[in-house]
Amino acid sequence: MKKEYDFSKMKSRKNPYASRLKKSVTIRLSEDVIEYFKEMAEASGMPYQSLINLYLRDCAQRHRKVDIQWQL
Repeated sequence: MKKEYDFSKMKSRKNPYASRLKKSVTIRLSEDVIEYFKEMAEASGMPYQSLINLYLRDCAQRHRKVDIQWQL
């Protein structure tokens, strides 16, 4: 291996994975929900935001619907 490399002559190109990158969003979650995912994340050794993303992706892929029934 060389001790030094000259990158000044290198041509730039688009990131081929750019379309697969995640989009940053702001979402408000209850503290108990965050704590639940943080505990699961600690047990699995995975960041809690990644765990939330996996859960939501699973819901989207399975076309799960929320059954909301308001109590009167």
